[in-house]
Amino acid sequence: MSVDSVFVHKMWNEHELSKMVNKDIPFPMLSDGGGKIGTMYGIYDEAAGVETRGRFLIDPDGIIQAFEVLTPPVGRNVSETLRQIQAFQLVRESKGSQATPSGWKPGKKVLNPGPDLVGNVWKEWKVEEAFED
Repeated sequence: MSVDSVFVHKMWNEHELSKMVNKDIPFPMLSDGGGKIGTMYGIYDEAAGVETRGRFLIDPDGIIQAFEVLTPPVGRNVSETLRQIQAFQLVRESKGSQATPSGWKPGKKVLNPGPDLVGNVWKEWKVEEAFED
């Protein structure tokens, strides 16, 4: 979603984005003309008429589980966004009986929260595990 019009989104997809990914994007782009949604999320700059790049992961109950706001010169990491979505889905499906440590990836070890884990995470998980393939 951006303050750009649907026409600007169409042009961006046809002339730039689709060339970067060799296909049209598989999701709709939404227009926030006037910045109403961006204002609600605190990322709309009314004086400049633009929104700062923001990513908000909202669960099925409408609760923001994660967010990231970046200034325009810094690009986003789509792989990290997808990893976080997978982690939130795993935690939700386990009803909180599992947690994902820093750098967790699908198929890697998860943690089982509880009193016995407090002060013992280091025994269960090592930072290097996050970077193994």
